[in-house]
Amino acid sequence: MEGGKELGNWPLNYSFQVLWGDIDALNHVNHTVFLKWIETARMNYFSDCGIMELLETDQKGPILASLKIDYLKPVLFPDSVNIRTTITRIGNSSFDMGYRVSSTSNGDVIVAEATVVGVMVNYQTGRPTEIPKSIRERIIEIEGYSTQ
Repeated sequence: MEGGKELGNWPLNYSFQVLWGDIDALNHVNHTVFLKWIETARMNYFSDCGIMELLETDQKGPILASLKIDYLKPVLFPDSVNIRTTITRIGNSSFDMGYRVSSTSNGDVIVAEATVVGVMVNYQTGRPTEIPKSIRERIIEIEGYSTQ
């Protein structure tokens, strides 16, 4: 992006309570739970930027092409976590998102970091499709990017 601030400003934050059922046999939150938290944060971001509405009206929406997660520290019960999310890159039909998971009982220390690559797809054809200008503009607004 030219001028002003870049994308990747971590504008959205979602909180989740650690449930007893999230704990595995090794007495910490199971790795799959982190993926559910990140997925929920992603879907909330999609709702905020209009992607979910686009899916309903035009049958165009994102699919997950890639996911990478680094687990930095265990999360125990009881605790709650914050998931900060951002879009760091917008291509023609693809985008990158970042996630930072932090534990509130550990002073909001980051316990996991993740990145995903999403691709906008026409669900009728199964083919990639351009990210609409209205979605791009809303993402730029959410991220606080300025072209001034």
